[in-house]
Amino acid sequence: MKTNSSELKSVSFREANRRSGGILLRNRIIKGSVSVARALLMFGLCFMIIQPLLIRFSSSLMAESDLYDSTVLLVPRNVTLDNYRIVADLTNLPKSMLNTVWTSLLVSVCQIVSCTLVGYGFARYNFPLKKFWFGCCIALIIIPPQTISTSLFIVFSNFDVLGLFKLFTGKTVNLRSSVLPYVLMSLTCMGLKNGLYIYMLRQYFRGIPKSLEEAAYIDGCNTVHTFVRIMLPDAVPIILSCFLFAFVWQWTDLFYTRNFLSTYSIYSTELASIVSRMARYFSADASQTVIVPPARQQQLIFIGVLICSAPLIVLYCFTQKTFVKSLAMTGSKE
Repeated sequence: MKTNSSELKSVSFREANRRSGGILLRNRIIKGSVSVARALLMFGLCFMIIQPLLIRFSSSLMAESDLYDSTVLLVPRNVTLDNYRIVADLTNLPKSMLNTVWTSLLVSVCQIVSCTLVGYGFARYNFPLKKFWFGCCIALIIIPPQTISTSLFIVFSNFDVLGLFKLFTGKTVNLRSSVLPYVLMSLTCMGLKNGLYIYMLRQYFRGIPKSLEEAAYIDGCNTVHTFVRIMLPDAVPIILSCFLFAFVWQWTDLFYTRNFLSTYSIYSTELASIVSRMARYFSADASQTVIVPPARQQQLIFIGVLICSAPLIVLYCFTQKTFVKSLAMTGSKE
């Protein structure tokens, strides 16, 4: 009587385990236990991240009456999209979102241009006080920008270059309430998290073999051509990752936005002050003050956060492969 393949496999494993003195079975149990534990851990982490988003999205579709109904837990009884319209009105959505997009793009591009040049310089060239200047770049990561807020206010409120403005015009220039301070700080590597981008780019460039540059020099390329034609194409993944970091942090920034773009309608600042505008929005008469219930306030704030997070989630979905690959290569190349 012939036995099927599963029986043969069972017999062969039993026999192999008997010959190994039980080691084969023990190893399989250990591997299975590790796999189950890893799956449970990943499921728990994913649930911790996704579950609050699902709850917030469900509550965003609820009518105000559902917020006070104890029988409504996750699935809304009265579905409505009017809450999104209210948040759009409160945050001046079309204008604020467009301003946020172009400001984030401008600042991110300026940061990446300057940090790429500085990171390449730290990785490939020797110059006086190199370690000291690199330590200053690391200090940009450690020291919070709030510690220099007073200095930034004074410098850009009375901006001058070597006293030339005051010499020719008799007064300094006030650059606050404009995007120029953003651009100047980004181009001089003093912008938001620029020290981190310099460090990441330096580590990546250090991992690229010097033989590539030497071969380019032999072929007649100068320093600029070698950097543009050889080094930059190879560094596209890490440059894209730094750009994503810069874009995301600028997208949600409040500190620099409040200091320099107080007259601009930026979504992060509009969202931060959404509660103060609710009373006027829901009042039928401007002379009356309406008290918005806390549950209603939280619901509208959560909707604003979802709107703010949605473009970043979509952006990450399209770039996550390059993002993860570049970070892995940055850590492994040395």
